[in-house]
Amino acid sequence: MNRVVVVGGGPGGYEAALVAVQLGADVTVVDTDGLGGSAVLTDCVPSKTLIATAELMAEMSEARELGIRLAGTTDRPFADLHRVNARVKDLALAQSADIEHRLTREGVRVLRGRGRLDGPQRVVVEPLQDAAGEAADGAADRPAGSAEETLDADAILVATGAAPRTLATAQPDGERILTWEQVYDLDEVPEHLVVVGSGVTGAEFASAYNALGVDVTLVSSRDRVLPGEDADAAEVLEEVFKRRGMTVLGKSRMKSVVRDGDAVTVTLTDGRTVTGSHCLLALGSVPNTVGLGLEEAGVELSEAGFVSVDRVSRTSARGVYAAGDCTGVLMLASVAAMQGRIAMWHFLGDAVAPLDLRTVSSNVFTAPEIATVGWTQNQVDAGEVDAECFTLPLSGNARAKMQGVRDGFVKLFARPGTGILVGGVVVGPRASELIHPVSVAVSQSLTADQFAHAFTVYPSMSGSVAEAARRLHRFKT
Repeated sequence: MNRVVVVGGGPGGYEAALVAVQLGADVTVVDTDGLGGSAVLTDCVPSKTLIATAELMAEMSEARELGIRLAGTTDRPFADLHRVNARVKDLALAQSADIEHRLTREGVRVLRGRGRLDGPQRVVVEPLQDAAGEAADGAADRPAGSAEETLDADAILVATGAAPRTLATAQPDGERILTWEQVYDLDEVPEHLVVVGSGVTGAEFASAYNALGVDVTLVSSRDRVLPGEDADAAEVLEEVFKRRGMTVLGKSRMKSVVRDGDAVTVTLTDGRTVTGSHCLLALGSVPNTVGLGLEEAGVELSEAGFVSVDRVSRTSARGVYAAGDCTGVLMLASVAAMQGRIAMWHFLGDAVAPLDLRTVSSNVFTAPEIATVGWTQNQVDAGEVDAECFTLPLSGNARAKMQGVRDGFVKLFARPGTGILVGGVVVGPRASELIHPVSVAVSQSLTADQFAHAFTVYPSMSGSVAEAARRLHRFKT
């Protein structure tokens, strides 16, 4: 029986374990922080739970347009952040427990400890220690006492994730200067939150706290928010941010962040300062690859410390695979999970297709949401792919009008001549749901005509997705 050891219990790790045990392998997952990893415990699940509350707040604040009045004098709801964050943490722990229960039910051994490679076919597990120096308790198995445990393996999957990036001049204290993993310990709504970083994480938290009624300043080192996303989509989002009272400082690079009592001052490289009650650092991520024995085992790392992998998740060391944020391929839970599955399918000889990033759908959970799949506008403009584009605003959609939605659009890219759909962008409420049919069309190389001929409900937001495809018919020759 093939022996598989997975180091890391996030999406890349636990999904790989489920595939491996399904294919008959003897599987052990070495987990440090809890099953689900940062995606479940400190990142994706918590942030989207917080955002769900923020979305409801945003909808209620605009309810008057739909003829709804709230009882009381303010006509505006308020957020009890202590209860919100308690729910966030409870849901995260419950999701982690569900994952652990499924793994153990399927026959995967979950070992609580810190794993490091001792060559390409062995993992040494060091038990976790609590503050008193005793072996930490946990529902999962763990090495007895303080003894290390050695696991021999025919294949090892490294799925150790990444952590928030910080700077020497901007050190989090967990109270006023925070990473995105620390915001869930806040008991009161910040008076003025300064968010440093306008990538996906920064934009999502800025949007959420703005909807919760917080005075938010977003500091962006680039000329617009979400510099890595579709420019038209980012422009819509920035306009919405400003309309809702957010201050957006473009071309403003942070130099330092310091705390003085209950105030936090962000100093910019041009000498300007921004003072708030709290500061959220959204400066990117660094891989958790230090001290794992990777290079000694022959695993090649990039200059930034990410594990180098090919499209079937192999590293440079025979029998060692890697998945998830520690690879830096594309920091999405869905990509991590697929990398892990692909690794096990490949190692255990099952049918497998290499990872194709052109079929990956992703979403920015702001209000409105921004969902994308396939080739991008930048790639089309740069001549990397020959494609025609059509953009249809949501403002003309009947369901959008009913719901008071004014912002957003559907954009589709299709090959001229054949009409094959190669990409799409959806901006609007629940764009994360609306992108799925476009993702199916792109992955299956459907034409715009084939896509448009499928029925949609009237009235519905999805009607605009089909309508955009119908408009692309004119590009066929």
